Amino acid sequence: MPQKPKEKILKIDTIFNGNIINLQKRTIKLQSGIIIQREIIKHPGSVAIIPLINNETIILIEQYRSALGKVILEIPAGTLEHDEQPVDCAKRELLEETGYQATNFRELLVNYTTPGYSDEKMYFYLATDLIHKEQKLERDENIRTRKIKLDEINLMIKNGEISDMKTICGISRLISE
Repeated sequence: MPQKPKEKILKIDTIFNGNIINLQKRTIKLQSGIIIQREIIKHPGSVAIIPLINNETIILIEQYRSALGKVILEIPAGTLEHDEQPVDCAKRELLEETGYQATNFRELLVNYTTPGYSDEKMYFYLATDLIHKEQKLERDENIRTRKIKLDEINLMIKNGEISDMKTICGISRLISE
């Protein structure tokens, strides 16, 4: 079991309040007595969805990621809205990004994306019994869906074609079942 924290927060300064994230600068006193600064990203949480068409085929999305300056291949995902339940966010994001609804959602995994500097918690869901509707992209999204066999996805991960951590984590969790 993890030990109790060895740090004491002395001061929190808000550096930036954004639409999705807030950035804090924290003044911390370590157990040794040393005073340090930490930059922390506060995040509302997110979901990632593995839309399973059948036992061997998954829907992935191609999406331009501005932070990377390129299009990447990934599982659908999105940020929780205020007071939104993770499964409701998963349902919303699946329809928005892929145009599919699922009859069944099952939580696969919950983890922290980058605990060294962020409190973002990501909920992974397996979506099955898919029904095709219509994609409901947000105005800033340009997403193309792709149906890809699980064996091909594994090869794409191995050869670096898929480099998105949530996708690698979600697929790995699915395979380990």
